[in-house]
Amino acid sequence: MQSIKTLSQNSNITLADISIRTSLKPGDLGFIIHRHGRLYEEEFKFGISFETYVANGMYEFYKSYNSDKERVWICEHNNQIVGFLLLQARENNSAQLRYFYLEKRYRGIGLGKKLMQLYMDFLYSCNYDSSYLWTTKELETASSLYLYHGFKLTKEVESTSFDKPVIEQRYDLDIQK
Repeated sequence: MQSIKTLSQNSNITLADISIRTSLKPGDLGFIIHRHGRLYEEEFKFGISFETYVANGMYEFYKSYNSDKERVWICEHNNQIVGFLLLQARENNSAQLRYFYLEKRYRGIGLGKKLMQLYMDFLYSCNYDSSYLWTTKELETASSLYLYHGFKLTKEVESTSFDKPVIEQRYDLDIQK
């Protein structure tokens, strides 16, 4: 299994040091599931039910994957995955933004903004009518990116889906044509 190397505190990693690919390789899906489980447990105390939620979603995505309408963005530094984002086609010409994550050491260099711009560019190029995503209230930095790109908070639901009390949030984007 791929390991995450720790960067030194004085590391000068820039956006230019990160490569982003849009094709899946063997091991990618399992690694993303694993890192979501570990990262969200470490940072937010989400339980194993969150990891199984991600695993089910990844399976659903891959079993009907259509590269003309769907995309993954896999961020790598020194051949190690450090970030990920997925656009999944949904019914009624809608797209779902899913599994947006960045390793802690790669935040604050503009990588999240870059991924969101790539998502938005692909969304528009595929002529989707709308996009949506689900997140939790705890993920304020990501939520600010969604708002910046025109998504609106449309629903909040109290939940214990991830083995702890959370407020799940839905954000929607209607695309005017």
